[in-house]
Amino acid sequence: MRLANKVAIVTGAASGFGYGIAQRFAEERCAVIVNDVVRETGERAAAEIRGSGGNAQFVYGDVTRSDDVKGLLAAALKHFGRLDIVVNNAGTTHRNQPLLSVSEAEFDRIYAVNVKSLYWTALHMVPHFRSHGGGCFITVASTAGVRPRPGLVWYNGTKGAAIVTSKAMAAELGPDNIRVNCVNPVIGETGLLEQFMGMPDTPENRKKFLATIPLGRFSRPLDIANACVFLASDEAAFITGACLEVDGGRCV
Repeated sequence: MRLANKVAIVTGAASGFGYGIAQRFAEERCAVIVNDVVRETGERAAAEIRGSGGNAQFVYGDVTRSDDVKGLLAAALKHFGRLDIVVNNAGTTHRNQPLLSVSEAEFDRIYAVNVKSLYWTALHMVPHFRSHGGGCFITVASTAGVRPRPGLVWYNGTKGAAIVTSKAMAAELGPDNIRVNCVNPVIGETGLLEQFMGMPDTPENRKKFLATIPLGRFSRPLDIANACVFLASDEAAFITGACLEVDGGRCV
């Protein structure tokens, strides 16, 4: 098993990409802290992983709050005795719309969830990793941070910031044996799909977006999860500062 005897925190893991990542990590025998702000869904996700033979505990926490993120580390140590991997997956967006139509509250929220959360996980997890000989961060960013398009201007900016922040962290933390990498999904089959599209999720509207993806489909949680498993595993021990585009060729 590729992640045997490792422990991971996966933020935003109650559904979508995060749940897929938590599931795959557990299948590879990684113990997982399933984090989310939706208690019922998060508890159900952790229970489903345990029901399939995995080792998972749900921990409520808002990644925009320092104390909540600090609590994720405490929970990992309490339940599993260690921490090896942090997957910064929690994310949000504004609806696809003209840039001047996005409210200040929406702007502040997406930067808090998509960018400031990286500050909090670094602040609380890096000292732990340093004292234990190393660790691994994986940031679930987006192709929006590589090839931005109209309608998601402020969201695009958060993902560009996440990518550059992760690369800079990799450069600074490499001597501590702390690896930092990104996975960049293309638009995916998640609960945020209509927000990204900015229109109803109908077959006709899907065709407009699918036409831009050479492999002809949206990303799926398993696609992103498999990429994260690789980057978290010892197979990627010499990979840091990388951005793996899981996008069906969208960025070609």
